[in-house]
Amino acid sequence: MRFTETVRIALHALGANRVRTALTMLGVIIGVGAVVAMLGLGEGARDAIERNIGSLGSDLLIVRPGADTRGPVRSGTVDTLTREDAEALTSLPGVLRVAPLAGGAAQAKFLAANVSASIVGTTPAFLRLRNITVAEGQPFNDTEAQSRRRVALLGANVADELFGGLDPVDERIQIRGITFHVLGVLTAKGESLGSPDDQIFIPVTTAQSVLFGQNYLDSIYVQATNRDVLKGLEKDMERTLRVRHRIRPGDEDDFHIRSLQDMVQAVNQVTSTLTALLGGVAAVSLIVGGIGIMNIMLVSVRERTREIGVRMAVGARRRDILLQFLIEAMVVSLIGGVIGLALGAGSAALLAHLGGFDFVVPLYAVVLAFVTSLTIGVVFGVWPARNAARLDPVDALRFE
Repeated sequence: MRFTETVRIALHALGANRVRTALTMLGVIIGVGAVVAMLGLGEGARDAIERNIGSLGSDLLIVRPGADTRGPVRSGTVDTLTREDAEALTSLPGVLRVAPLAGGAAQAKFLAANVSASIVGTTPAFLRLRNITVAEGQPFNDTEAQSRRRVALLGANVADELFGGLDPVDERIQIRGITFHVLGVLTAKGESLGSPDDQIFIPVTTAQSVLFGQNYLDSIYVQATNRDVLKGLEKDMERTLRVRHRIRPGDEDDFHIRSLQDMVQAVNQVTSTLTALLGGVAAVSLIVGGIGIMNIMLVSVRERTREIGVRMAVGARRRDILLQFLIEAMVVSLIGGVIGLALGAGSAALLAHLGGFDFVVPLYAVVLAFVTSLTIGVVFGVWPARNAARLDPVDALRFE
């Protein structure tokens, strides 16, 4: 019997039992859809996070107090970094600019309006290394940053919530009951990592001495002259801070240095772990779908025993019967895979849109969907197909 004839008979048998065929492929649809949605959302979220981190700048190193949190134990306290540390780093070769940061959350008030904002105490260097510009007014200068001046720059959202349609420049606001002179409003950045829209920038000396009463820094941002010097600069920074903090050889650092590449790698590690976990759940769904195909095919073989006997009696060979039922299982699985691919991509695109990031369907996800579908059809269709091919023609014709 020709292969095309076998395929035609297999498709006709599936078409004659449309409801059963649809229910049989349901497990594969769910499994493949879950795999495609998971991979698409994972890739889209990863790209969005990497873009946000990259927007901070690829030439930045960030120093934070305390030992490396990736280790099993964290040592050191939160007060291990000072403005003097930041000043010492400015003299290292390969350093373009250094910005100390100190701050916290606080309520800001103007007349009857108030808003909870993140207060960032820093220097003008931070605005430059983060490409933050002033839309209205002017930024504070280095002299104001070093002399505890009570001046402030408002993020776009903060200015809107406090002043509405009024001009905030040269107005006075209250932060923790202390009066600040508004020098300007920052250009809106939108929803991005580290967006200044919900922040208020003040001089670092003011944040430490006047507002929060602390003599330590929360972090130090160091911008390199270019990406090529980052590794060497990181080692120089570590040596400089160890000497300044009088850390003996062999003792653990009371600070840690991060590059944006470290952050990207950490994000990739987390997303890869989540992808693997969700992939395991999807794999279980595919296995359940494959078992469903096998069970339905076994029932189909039993119901069509006389049909198989008639086909054998008129010349069909055992391999023709084997191929027919194997094709039926593969077609059911493949159609389920195609539908699952479409539903998975559609649902993931909707979720990505609601989440505010781009949806990406990687090519390997499409290939994986088709290969997985065909594999399930073959693996779980072999046993029913072999059972059908091994039927004795005489016994099959007698079957009631």
